[in-house]
Amino acid sequence: MLDSRSEVAAGRRFGFGANWKSFVQVMDDDRIASATASLTRALAVPDLAGRSFLDIGCGSGLFSLAAHRLGATVHSFDFDPDSVAATTALRQRYAADGDWTVEQGSILDRAYAARLGHFDVVYSWGVLHHTGDMWKALAAAVDLTRPGGRLFVAIYNDQGPASRVWRWVKRRYNSSGRLGRMLLLGLSTMYLYRRVPLRKLLQLVMPRRFPPRPIRRGMSRSHDLVDWVGGYPFEVARPEQIFRFVRDRGFELTHLTTCGGDLGCNEFVFRRHGGD
Repeated sequence: MLDSRSEVAAGRRFGFGANWKSFVQVMDDDRIASATASLTRALAVPDLAGRSFLDIGCGSGLFSLAAHRLGATVHSFDFDPDSVAATTALRQRYAADGDWTVEQGSILDRAYAARLGHFDVVYSWGVLHHTGDMWKALAAAVDLTRPGGRLFVAIYNDQGPASRVWRWVKRRYNSSGRLGRMLLLGLSTMYLYRRVPLRKLLQLVMPRRFPPRPIRRGMSRSHDLVDWVGGYPFEVARPEQIFRFVRDRGFELTHLTTCGGDLGCNEFVFRRHGGD
């Protein structure tokens, strides 16, 4: 298995784990509640009692914690040792005695994936497109879902030429020094939030029509911004590509939220045929 830290040092990979370790410091009950609600909403269940939950690329561990609070037996893993440390710290803080395993591993490591078994819920939100081999990673996630189980994934939307520009930005960010990264982050922020002043004005003038936007999934906008600009490797797919790939392996789509052809992730929940 490739070493995450050597890849980061060589400028070939973003240090996702360092960003998530910082995010854990601002974790609170409101963020956990928001993450928990997003799981129940997408999976269309009130809880996960009696079910097994696999978190592929667990990052901060927030959604592993959410699944644990919903009653699941949780197995979390990540390629980045800093992400493993972040998730371990979260587990120690909120669920030290819980049925929750945290370890380092790669979804692209066939031997490792084969040892994991099969799960009622396989979850990987915004991760598989950062592995360096998205389709292989997605196929592995499919194989880990038991009959009757759910596969919950989110994959970056293919924006055509815009996605190629962002791939260049991300690659350049990771190969640059501190000043270069600050410049790319600053320019990206200006571009991504260029409509914010107008929206703020509309919120003042017409607050009922333009209410403040909630922070989705309990995340942090500042940490998400760094993750977006630096997030490399970077692959994308159109919604229909993901749909066909998973459907042809014996699944049906039960939930879909797209980003409307814009920047961001398309979110899918599939149910595997069979089971009860």
